[in-house]
Amino acid sequence: MKRVLLFSTILIAVVVGCFAWACSSQQAGGEEQAGEKHISGVKDADVGPTGLHELGNIHYSQTPPAGGPHNPVWQNCGFYDEPVRDENAVHSLEHGAVWITYLPDLPKVEVEKLRALAQSNNFVLVSPYPELPAPVVASAWGKQLRLHSAGDPDLERFVGFYSQGPQVHVEPGHSSCRGGKGNPQ
Repeated sequence: MKRVLLFSTILIAVVVGCFAWACSSQQAGGEEQAGEKHISGVKDADVGPTGLHELGNIHYSQTPPAGGPHNPVWQNCGFYDEPVRDENAVHSLEHGAVWITYLPDLPKVEVEKLRALAQSNNFVLVSPYPELPAPVVASAWGKQLRLHSAGDPDLERFVGFYSQGPQVHVEPGHSSCRGGKGNPQ
């Protein structure tokens, strides 16, 4: 009798556990896949674990970086007309920000579109970035999208999906994009 009761208890626990895992996996994975399939060209970036704080300059293998070790102080989100430090911006990505970088010679009308996007979203950081591989690059923790213009509809889709999105593993007690370094315009 004890064996049957023990077996029944284990079987129920396994079934309930599998059901809960399947439901949460289907929900989380379904949301990410549904959002991503409407954004063409999003690339995954190998960024390693979150929470790795380092002082000084950090060499990143990606331009601009989409995650990895970073400065203990995050960059305040908003619009900047001067480049910001990679190390601080990467920390903002960890907090759920989308960092939009643009070539310094991007036409003013396009820069103003980026400014408006930063002003309408509390988790968007915008700054010029020399030597970008595209005129505009949107980065989130572990994700990146290269764009030909600030008017590409995939930019707003990227921001909508990845700003505070499913890729974020925020450090406990740190879900802000304010209170760090910098004075956005």
